[in-house]
Amino acid sequence: MTAPYHAERAAATAAVRAAATLTRSVRDGFDPSQSTAKGDRSPVTVADLGAQVLVSLALAEAFPHDPLVGEEDASQVTTDPAIRAGVERHLRACAPEVPFDRVAAALDRGGATGGPAGRWWTLDPVDGTKGFLRGGQYAIALALVEDGEVVMGVLGCPALERPDGRIGSLFVAVRGEGAWEEALDDTPSPARISVAAISDPAEACYAESVEAAHSGQEEAARIGSILGITAQPSRLDSQAKYALVARGDASIYLRIPRGGYVENIWDHAAGALVVEEAGGVVTDVDGRTLDWTTGRRLTANRGIIAAPAAIHGAVVDAAREVLATR
Repeated sequence: MTAPYHAERAAATAAVRAAATLTRSVRDGFDPSQSTAKGDRSPVTVADLGAQVLVSLALAEAFPHDPLVGEEDASQVTTDPAIRAGVERHLRACAPEVPFDRVAAALDRGGATGGPAGRWWTLDPVDGTKGFLRGGQYAIALALVEDGEVVMGVLGCPALERPDGRIGSLFVAVRGEGAWEEALDDTPSPARISVAAISDPAEACYAESVEAAHSGQEEAARIGSILGITAQPSRLDSQAKYALVARGDASIYLRIPRGGYVENIWDHAAGALVVEEAGGVVTDVDGRTLDWTTGRRLTANRGIIAAPAAIHGAVVDAAREVLATR
């Protein structure tokens, strides 16, 4: 009997592996001409764009009727000759079969709106671009959504150390089938992963964003104090934080909302499923289930709390206490 989503898993993991190869190539020889700023002033690099091209084309070939909700579009490659040249150079080196006349279309194919009905994919080709630029953590995050439920997630973490000390991990989760970690660039040998087996929140350690602007670090510290946590937080970029929680290296992921910021679905879909399938619970800071039916952004939610089921409720209660004083 064929495992659920066998074809989707095979296509998605192959696409994420290819994208990881390209992103590593970009970072190994990085220069400032390979980065620019988008309209919202956030950075975008040749790695973001090249990775989205590879994943978009792979999904279009394997599942031509599935829309893609992707972070990037073709605006940089159509207006910035240096960026376009960089994308084409790295595609030529890493995937010479890619037709360059389809680069812009492959990027713009990520403009789907998502929503409550049907089946679609969501992609962040380089989640944690600032981490990528500073030589820190980043992730290629791809998830499949069906009728408002995330059913498969793949996280490629090219800079994340594995338990065996080598660098680069791939995390895969299928709804109801568990979560697995395997080497990103070697012969796959998947190992099932699970969240930390703790029942006392004081034993926890939490992961949060490096950038204080991305999450309320002072409020996270107050939540930790209420819970009795004494361990220092792990600060790293991208959905690699979900990966740490899923394999038990961290116990909690806190993303405390700042101002009126609304999360993007591609920043959380894959990582949230990996944690859930590893035995964790993922909600917003109010304890509400994440609602993937609202389009490209999580407009029905604010912030994120991911933790083992045994302590998740206590973390939500502490967050409510802290956020009530705003």
